[in-house]
Amino acid sequence: FGSLDNLQRHGWMINPGVPVSAESSAVHGITDADLVGKPTFAEVAPQILAVLEGCVPAAYNAEFDKSFVLAELDRAAVRPDKPPPAIRREVVWLDPLTFARELYKEEDSRALGEMAARLGIQLENAHRATDDAEAALRVLYAFAKDPRVPKSYAGVVQEQRRLGRIQDEARRMWRKN
Repeated sequence: FGSLDNLQRHGWMINPGVPVSAESSAVHGITDADLVGKPTFAEVAPQILAVLEGCVPAAYNAEFDKSFVLAELDRAAVRPDKPPPAIRREVVWLDPLTFARELYKEEDSRALGEMAARLGIQLENAHRATDDAEAALRVLYAFAKDPRVPKSYAGVVQEQRRLGRIQDEARRMWRKN
């Protein structure tokens, strides 16, 4: 893990082309009025891909975010000749939630907001992509100080896969009961 000294924030308000449901708006606070005149995903996809170039992808509950980004790229028919690693299906995104479930398994909640508060990490606008992404990265960096968390990308991915299999099995067993 490197340093957060050069952390860059990139964010886009994107018009989804459909009305924002009341349920979604209640979670993130974005309304249809906020999206008037905003670009579509297809219009900002080149910018997003440029930002992802050379980055190690990470997100809290990463499979959700990764599947969302890949689905939007497919829907927009964006298929770059040289895709950045972050959008290659075989590339594993780092997921602090997997480690939160292990390192804090005795806690009632491992939600991003709870973990950020527990670790003294500020998260002002929960459920807003840029703020959640920064908080998730800061949580991951906090976890990196724990001796149970590997220090290399390959080690983190290997341990994340192992823990993910164990956690998936535990959820399957829990659902059966």
